[in-house]
Parts: sequence; structure tokens; C-alpha cells
Amino acid sequence: MTEYLFPYHFVFGAATASYQVEGAANEDGKGESIWDRFSHTPGKVTNGDTGDVACDHYHRWPEDIALMRRLGLKAYRFSVSWPRILPSGRGVVNQAGLDFYDRLVDGLCAANIEPFITLHHWDYPQALYEMGGWTNRDNLGYFADYAAILVKRLGDRIEKWTTLNEPGVIAWDGYCSGEHAPGEQDFVKTRQVAHNLMVAHGLAVQAIRAVNPELQVGIVLNQWMSDAADDDPRSRQQAEDAWNQGETTFLHPIFKGYYHPAQVAFASETLPDVRAGDMALISQKLDFLGINFYSRNLYTAQGSVDQVPGSEYTEMGWEVCAPALRRLLNKINHEYTLPPIYITENGAAFPDVVAPDGCVHDERRLDYLKNHFIQTRLAMQDGVDVRGYFVWSLLDNFEWGHGYTKRFGIIRVDYQTLQRTIKDSGEWYARVISRHTVTD
Repeated sequence: MTEYLFPYHFVFGAATASYQVEGAANEDGKGESIWDRFSHTPGKVTNGDTGDVACDHYHRWPEDIALMRRLGLKAYRFSVSWPRILPSGRGVVNQAGLDFYDRLVDGLCAANIEPFITLHHWDYPQALYEMGGWTNRDNLGYFADYAAILVKRLGDRIEKWTTLNEPGVIAWDGYCSGEHAPGEQDFVKTRQVAHNLMVAHGLAVQAIRAVNPELQVGIVLNQWMSDAADDDPRSRQQAEDAWNQGETTFLHPIFKGYYHPAQVAFASETLPDVRAGDMALISQKLDFLGINFYSRNLYTAQGSVDQVPGSEYTEMGWEVCAPALRRLLNKINHEYTLPPIYITENGAAFPDVVAPDGCVHDERRLDYLKNHFIQTRLAMQDGVDVRGYFVWSLLDNFEWGHGYTKRFGIIRVDYQTLQRTIKDSGEWYARVISRHTVTD
């Protein structure tokens, strides 16, 4: 039996996102988001599910903070609903929306739980989308205005600010595959959206620091490790090419100030319009980097591998391969000069069953988390500066296009009664936090 001891100041947290948990979709002056529109469009979300109620975190946040305290969480990563603050995405501020987050942050601080805030986790204002959304350069500054509004209200209590969550998913799932809101399928537009998101990120970084230069600012990227399936040099080359052409999309401009040459060559016919000063905006120094990790991509000499014989898969169809997290952290640490890293999301969807004793014995999720924590600690021993880890997710919630059919939470939510039940994985996490130790 091996014990993996984490440093005393290591941040153990959990994460959620506004549209996935808040509900209160039409309350207290909130405007419509693209996810409100998308989820109410027939055929877009499994079972016609919507985020109208979700986990009702908007009303039940005191109960949820009490559960966080019960687990011993040191931090809570949450996102703000942009149209709850600015119903039209710009202009008149909805004070009731600001008041909600004010109460939430006060409650977290009173419970000695550090708030980690994300400005945008996909619920973009529908009004701005109808003005061109992320394809319209004129709209990018509105994101900076929104950031400034929140910093002026909450910056006295929140130190760590994240601009965007997973810009790659916003661009590719929202504008290329159409699986996410707004549901477009335009590859050329996707490339421009990805670039414009980075410009908006840069503008928001400037806005946050203009209001309060003492705050720490970062961004959250979803990264999948590119692994070779065997020792064939052609397999390794396939994996490296895939990494350079895809996984560097945001890392390279942020930390090197330009797009990777392999990506530029690969996407030569769909390159975005890059204007003077864009790369300087994008590559401003950050105080931390958030990494969301769930799985890896595997390659042979012939290309990508869909299924790995003998591997376990989550309900999302993602391979369980914890060692890939360590390899990913070491790879980016070697290739870039990085600020401190937080694992801002990591977790797994598995079919949960409420046992006769009323508990949820989610052994597969527990094992998933344990092994990923161990690989994180090993990466830290390799020299990667990881400061914290946020389990995805605190609560079962609205899983975007899958509706309520996929459960990631360490706390179960009964979607009929909204009753919360801490799963075995949550109880395990509480013990990890109290001891700062993971035991293999």
C-alpha cells in the first residue's frame, strides 16, 4: 500500500457551471442564453431536457455550501451566467443577478471555502448571438465590459479569476459539429470563433487588471493527451502531428504568441483573420492555467484508434487512462513556460444506482478519481507545479446535449425531488481532503 501525500497548501475543490446547476432560467431579470434557446429547440437535447430548473442551485446554494463544508472542500469553482448579469449581453446591468453572486460568494467566504470564478462557461447571451456572437469583432469588447462589472462587485473577495472555460468546445462543438449551442456547422467560422475567443480573453485579462491589478487571472483549457498505441515511429509521428495540429490551438498563442506552424500548414485554407495586435493581446502573462482532463487520443501508423481492447470506458465513451494525465502535464510543462497549474476539471460519468441502504456505491468513479489524483501527484514529483484539483462535478447536473442522462457528481441529485445524497466517491474525497493523502 502506497500513500501519496499532497502539500499542505494544495487546493482540494469541486466545480460546477451556471447553466448546468443554477436553474431559475427566467427569474429575477435574467436574459435568455444560447443554451436556453438551444435546449428548448426540439431534437437538440436528449429527452428534450432543459436547464430551466437543473439542480436549483440558484435557490439551494446555502444547502450546497453546507454539503461543501461537510466534504471539507477548500475551494469551489463556479461560473457566472452572463445574461443573468447583462440580460442583453451589454448595457443595463441586472442588479438582482449581481446580488445572487454576491450572496453566494459571501456564503462561501463565511464557510472558509475559496471561490474560484469563471466568467464564461458557455451560456452566451442570445441577444449578442443575434448580433453575430463570437464572429463579430465588435462584440468582443462586451466580454471585457462584463468582466469589469463583476470585478468591481466581487473582486474584494475573489482572488482567482478565469476568463473562459474550454474555448475549444465553444468553437468546435458549437460552430462545427453543432452538438452544442448555438448548433452551427461551419468549419471556416469555427476557426474564426476560436481566434476571436482568444482576443476576447485578452481583452478581459486587461479589464480585470485595470480594475484590480492584484487579482490572479487565468484561463481553462480542455486538453487530451495524444498517445502512440505502439513503438512504431509512424505511430509516434501520428500522435505528435495530431497534437501540434489540434491540441496546441490555444496553448501556443497564449504561451508563445503565435499559432503552431504545423497547425497553420494543416488549416491553411481556413485560417482566421488575425489583426495587428491580436497575438500580443492573447499572449499576455497569466497567473495560472486551468487544465480540464478527461481522457486521451490514441494513434497507430494508420491514424486514430476508436476503441482500445481491454480498456474501461465511461458513459461518455471516453477511455479511462489516468497515466495519460501525468504524460500530458509533463508534456506541456516541457514545451511551454507555464504559470502554476490547477486541474480545474476531472471526473467521470458512470451509471449510478441508489442501493437499498439509500447510498450510491460508485466504486468506478471513486477508482477513477483516486488514480487521477495519484497521477497528478506523480507529475508534481516530476517537477510540474500543480497547485490544486477540482473534481467534476460537485453535483449531478445538466450534461449539455445529453440532458440529465449522464451523472458526473460526487453528490447525487434526484431530479424529481432535488434531494442531494453524498455518494461513496464524495465520502472518499472528504477523507482525502482531511488527510491530504491518497492511498493506493
